[in-house]
Amino acid sequence: MIPVTAITHSLSGQAWRWRGGNMDLGPNSVGGSGNLRGENPGDDIVTQLLLSRGVSPDDLERHRRPTLRDFLPDPSIFQDMETAAKRLCDAIERAERITIYGDYDVDGATSAALLVRLLRELGVDAGHYIPDRLLEGYGPSGEALVRLARDGSQLIVTVDCGAMAHEALAMAAAEGVDVIVVDHHKCAAELPQTAALVNPNRLDECDEAAAHGHLAAVGVAFLLAVAIVRELRGRGWFERNRRKAPDLMALLDLVALGTVADVAQLKGLNRALVSQGLKIMARRENVGLAALIDASRLNRAPTCSDLGFALGPRINAGGRVGEATLGVRLLTTQDPDEAREIAAQLSRLNEERRAIEQEVQEAAEAQIAAQHNRAVVVVAGRGWHPGVIGIVAGRIKEKTGKPTLVIALDADEDGSGDVGKGVSKGKGSGRSISGVDLGAAIIAARAAGLLVAGGGHAMACGLTIEPGQVNALADWLDVRLARDVVSARASQALLLDLSLSPGGLTPALIETLEAAGPFGVGWPGPRVAVGPVRLVKCDIVGNDHVRMVAAGADGRSFKAIAFRAAQSELGQTLLHGTRGRHLWLAGRARVDDWGSRPAAELHVEDAAFAD
Repeated sequence: MIPVTAITHSLSGQAWRWRGGNMDLGPNSVGGSGNLRGENPGDDIVTQLLLSRGVSPDDLERHRRPTLRDFLPDPSIFQDMETAAKRLCDAIERAERITIYGDYDVDGATSAALLVRLLRELGVDAGHYIPDRLLEGYGPSGEALVRLARDGSQLIVTVDCGAMAHEALAMAAAEGVDVIVVDHHKCAAELPQTAALVNPNRLDECDEAAAHGHLAAVGVAFLLAVAIVRELRGRGWFERNRRKAPDLMALLDLVALGTVADVAQLKGLNRALVSQGLKIMARRENVGLAALIDASRLNRAPTCSDLGFALGPRINAGGRVGEATLGVRLLTTQDPDEAREIAAQLSRLNEERRAIEQEVQEAAEAQIAAQHNRAVVVVAGRGWHPGVIGIVAGRIKEKTGKPTLVIALDADEDGSGDVGKGVSKGKGSGRSISGVDLGAAIIAARAAGLLVAGGGHAMACGLTIEPGQVNALADWLDVRLARDVVSARASQALLLDLSLSPGGLTPALIETLEAAGPFGVGWPGPRVAVGPVRLVKCDIVGNDHVRMVAAGADGRSFKAIAFRAAQSELGQTLLHGTRGRHLWLAGRARVDDWGSRPAAELHVEDAAFAD
């Protein structure tokens, strides 16, 4: 039987390597209680997990239990933060009409809801505006900003959008309305005309502020909330108005949801925000979130995974295929009946979104074969729903291992369906791989005249394009990013944290591993290799999933599943090519709590023959 680190070509074609020190729980180890052997003998599993994720030995205790006290920076380190806080406090004192203008995704909805709820506690009934994805597209619309001003808004705060909205913000300035931009997307050297622009990814930020460039917009909005309360306290506003300062910690459930759903890196401050936000969410004090949890059929406190795969998609469904304002309405309502009604509506829309997504994904994947030599996958189709293209881009990225752009084009007037013809503009969404900055490339493509609009961050982007420019953009990206993609893919490997025998895969071990969480992008969940095992059962279940029962020489067996893998080389080998052979299975250990008592199972990402 070969050791897992000797695997250079798994069933999915990857090498297996240790993420950090080798953690090997031997065959006599059950539930993580056996001897830990490797580079750091004597260290416990959580310590090893923290070290392998880049934590220095002298900083371990701070990362074991991430708190805001240990990670929250002084908001004033960010450019324009104090200016934004003072302008908002002036508006509060003068009882000005304030409107929060948010993006239509989860980060935008939670950012808008956070500021609306904060201002409500400060005695201001702020309005909110969420643009229609299909009719208005991404980012602040100049027409909408002008309309809000003419309807009486004296201060507009854009959240999760605006960093690149030069034209729209110039229209607002010409109308005489102040606009504060709270964003986290990449900025150009020239900033738009605003009263203040708070964004850790401004090019003129100091190193300390730029180190927080991984924040989601809702995290930046939370820092602005801290700055607002501090400014009001400094003015003596609370004493003068006999008001109690708002409990900012109570807003962290919104911060956690927006951060995880936006796939922000869970390191440093983000990890503290999510860790504490999950605790707040478990208290179910936000009426809307409580209704959403119930609609998601969660009978326990939500986990980080639930935010990304159960709660977030439901909020997103409103902006993708339904009414864009549903998310903010749900997260700000204080009426339980209204909350239940909106949560149920979002769940129905989420089911509709899944059906639409499946249709677009099948059509998009049909184009992949013709692009096997490209560094960046660019697919486009007429009639594709713009609300699902980001999800489809992520799916194709995972399948191909390449950065992917999916572009939705309106149906052409002559009905030919030829990509690149017609007069309507296309809406695109992209997802990247680690090591390839797709957002920067899209900003450069816009500067080169290939796009009508575009922006984003390293791992995701959005764009507007003339249909006739689609092929030119694909060629341009191929040239610009080819070297980065080759380098990123060459360094890819399946990184393992722990190897163990089947008897070691227990709920107790999983509980130990979870103590190093919360996990997400930038702070990956532990990946374990279990083996050697033989498959005593293997079949297809649900939508293309491979279900298994694996047994080891120690007499122990466990359930495993490889999601959406039935048509892949990995899935086909598991289904038909393992008779009489032993395997190592690698993936994420999870607790299956559907039965009479919890049991450990493995969500398989890869496998390799052990003999």
